[in-house]
Amino acid sequence: MALRGVRGATSVPANDESAIIESTRLMISAAMETNGIRAGEIAAILFTVTSDLDRAFPARAARELGLGSVPLLDFVSPQVPGDLPRLVRMLLLWNTDLEQDHIQHVYLGEARSLRPDLAGPGQ
Repeated sequence: MALRGVRGATSVPANDESAIIESTRLMISAAMETNGIRAGEIAAILFTVTSDLDRAFPARAARELGLGSVPLLDFVSPQVPGDLPRLVRMLLLWNTDLEQDHIQHVYLGEARSLRPDLAGPGQ
């Protein structure tokens, strides 16, 4: 079994608590469902937010999804000119037998433009 990274990113419609939590919840759920990830297989999840999102911690969404025993950590992304506003990014570390090139990453909303090569159809 190997430790693999599942990337995700999502745009958040507004800097408010419920929007941050709901957008993050959808991103986590999509990554888990798309890849068949079970909670007990997750080693940790790291989140970053753009500096314009300061009303909630994305890790709260993971806890609300029942991932309270998973190590979770939030960071603020560096401010880079031209970056999209109101983004939550995720690196989910997953214990799996899948090869890295079989992992499906999740890019939702405006975040699809960050990695169109990884944002699958219908995301």
